[in-house]
Amino acid sequence: MNLQTIPIEKPLEINFILGQSHFIMTVEDIHEAMVAAVPGVKFGLAFCEASGKCLVRTSGTDAEMIAMAEKNALAIGAGHSFILFLGEGFYPINVLNTIKSVPEVCRIFCATANPTEVIVAVTEMGRGILGVIDGFSPQGVEAEEDIVWRKGLLRMIGYKA
Repeated sequence: MNLQTIPIEKPLEINFILGQSHFIMTVEDIHEAMVAAVPGVKFGLAFCEASGKCLVRTSGTDAEMIAMAEKNALAIGAGHSFILFLGEGFYPINVLNTIKSVPEVCRIFCATANPTEVIVAVTEMGRGILGVIDGFSPQGVEAEEDIVWRKGLLRMIGYKA
């Protein structure tokens, strides 16, 4: 077995969700869940089929996000994994519970806009995601000014009153 780290390639402001599912129906069910949860959402989805033709199956509402999902899914190459990129201005917090409730979804590895590396195990049979490195290590504990900044940010972007 070999271990590899695969960087997620995307613009800094773009959020994504990386997960694992168990059935080819994932593509259509996640698509339907996304458009029902957030009308007008821009997204791209890619799913790595783990049997049959073993293709990367794609869907979405935005060609650029679909292409990004396809490219990253091919790089990760882990069976039954999916990656969902959200267009600028759309956030995982608005769809994460909806995605987790899709019957085929087994787990979510991360939902982030941070620089991310996917830790992949490679064997003779195939590839599997072991986990992710999401962003950077802490540099300390927040001070009073950091708390004020955090609370201000949440209010500025409309998540707190």
